[in-house]
Formats: sequence, structure tokens, C-alpha cells
Amino acid sequence: MDARCPAAHPDDPTPCAGPVVVTVLDAVGAGADGCEHHGARLLASLERARVYALPDAPAGAAIRVFTAADTLRPFCWVDGPRTEASQLSRAENRARSCDLPSLASRSGDLTS
Repeated sequence: MDARCPAAHPDDPTPCAGPVVVTVLDAVGAGADGCEHHGARLLASLERARVYALPDAPAGAAIRVFTAADTLRPFCWVDGPRTEASQLSRAENRARSCDLPSLASRSGDLTS
């Protein structure tokens, strides 16, 4: 297996998508640098995390990671139904709170 960025979870089988361009920090300030793909997956899996672009990152890298993470479920590489709020993406939780059925459930999940 090729080396992947530090933000790639060991159980996540996906390859990096581009160079390391962001740092994702958790709630206590521990962080990992990553490509946009793994940065978004890490950000989606952490509570109260934040993302910063590295100095040589292309314009908008942190915003793209933040936007992508909003729609990703925590630990999205894990299969199985997701029924608890903590298992859903932030976008899905917002949709459920506004009763928007098109975003509130996905195939294989219990409806809200």
C-alpha cells in the first residue's frame, strides 16, 4: 500500500486525493495534516474540530474540506445502518431537525 497522509484513518481504505494541504485540529488542539479527501473525512468524524489551510495550500482548500465534511457521516468507511444522530452527517441532522425527508434518510437507514 502506498503511503497516505497523516489524516487518513488506518481503517479507511481510500487513497489520498492530492497533496497534503490542510491541518485538522480536534477539540483539544491535537491535529493531523492531510489531503482534502482525508481532511474532510477526519473533520466529519470529530466533534468540535476545525480545519486550517497550510501556508502553501491552494486557495479555498480549508473551505472545500469544511463543506465536504458537512455531508459526510462520521467514520463513513464503516458499513451498516445509521440511526443515531451521532452516526449521521451534520447536514442530515440539520435536515432531520427541519423535517426535510430528502436529506434526512438514506437507503438502509431507519426513517426519522
